[in-house]
Amino acid sequence: MRCLKGIIHIFIAMLLSTAWLSCSGPSGDANMNQQLQRLVVGTMYSPTGFFILKGDTLGYDYDRIKEYAQHNNLYLEFRVGSNLDELIEMLRNGQIDIIATEVPNTTEYRQKVLNCGSINETKQILVQNAHNDLITDITQLAGKEVYVGSGTPSENTLRMINGELGGLINIQPLASDSIEADDLMEMVSKNKVSLAVVNSDMAQFNKERFKDIDITMTLGVAQLSSWAVSVNNQALAQRINEWSNSNDSRAYSKTALQRYFKKSSRKEQENLAQELPHLGPIGGVSPYDGYFKKYANEIGWDWRLLAAIACTESRFKPNAMSWANARGLMQVLPSTAARYGVSEDQLNNPEVSVRVAAKCLRDINKVFLGKLHNRDQRIKFVLAAYNAGSGHVLDAMALADKYGKNSQLWDANVADAILWKQSPQYYNDPVCHYGYCRGSETVGYVASVMRNYRYYASKYSR
Repeated sequence: MRCLKGIIHIFIAMLLSTAWLSCSGPSGDANMNQQLQRLVVGTMYSPTGFFILKGDTLGYDYDRIKEYAQHNNLYLEFRVGSNLDELIEMLRNGQIDIIATEVPNTTEYRQKVLNCGSINETKQILVQNAHNDLITDITQLAGKEVYVGSGTPSENTLRMINGELGGLINIQPLASDSIEADDLMEMVSKNKVSLAVVNSDMAQFNKERFKDIDITMTLGVAQLSSWAVSVNNQALAQRINEWSNSNDSRAYSKTALQRYFKKSSRKEQENLAQELPHLGPIGGVSPYDGYFKKYANEIGWDWRLLAAIACTESRFKPNAMSWANARGLMQVLPSTAARYGVSEDQLNNPEVSVRVAAKCLRDINKVFLGKLHNRDQRIKFVLAAYNAGSGHVLDAMALADKYGKNSQLWDANVADAILWKQSPQYYNDPVCHYGYCRGSETVGYVASVMRNYRYYASKYSR
């Protein structure tokens, strides 16, 4: 079963790093674990609930279950399933204690699990291109072609509405294991399809990315979901409920909601990708050119490439901070900094930021040194790994090999493969080990850095 290889151990009291993969990531002290009660958590990779970025585990559900574990002095072990049915089977077999992803609170699922914790209310949203004539009433859907993920709550809602309209809607279900809500929204944005239906969580998450879509019309009634435990585990359900109803938990959940659904990383990254390089004072690239030259020389890189990274990462703002808590000129994660003996507070120091970033780039380069002999190509792979984590890039190389792309070339090859990791069909593929990846951000990031680098190389001497 694929989930058994997707086991992630989180030692709440101590987070260290797995540098060879990403310059950051979770590990821990085995002796400490023996003193803590274990909670085995089942979850799924997703754009918002549970994902890996630069080796750090992040996500709305991940943050909340981690907070619960800290509150109760628990040691967490995560097992990743490919779909909800697989997680429910793992729960039934005693392989996990809790499903920490949204389980619908419906008659069907209440026969299988015991819902618990904070209740999430979602609605189904009709996605329309804002430049077209907007549908404002469900009766206007008659005769329209509407796209939806197959087997999703969105399809169920649309079919109920279609029944009320006498079957006049032309429903176009697309395989939900190969297409997600953001794919449907992009199709509407680009006028490849006229209408689609997605849930409100994903509509909200993607609204900053697609400026020309309208998500104001809701369909059907609100649907409730929450975490779930075994129907025989009333005690755990009660503890989860008591915690989720506490003031501290409510405040933390609100913070996590703001982090993952209100402050979209895509908006930040796309703004940076569109930013034109700026000239620094006295004809230089930036006020920090001296640091770029010093630390680029130590790792054998072109200083203008470090400057291009800084431009793309922060637009040369030493106090910049991302939604993922990456900080400073080079947008270094605190967990990455800790590996190099640097505290979070030091990351706003421009020289420290450049020094840590250079060491991280050096270590990432070692991951790909024996795999990619063309240095120019390897630089693009290293940049991609700096953005997303080496694990995702290694997954993309494996996908490229499997599906007929050249794993030694970035453009139109591994770049395409990392885009595939946005779809469950590919990030659940047996050759992948790091789950969902926002590949479009990574591809855009590499392109932005290389564009800025070419500009600086044409203007400034090495």
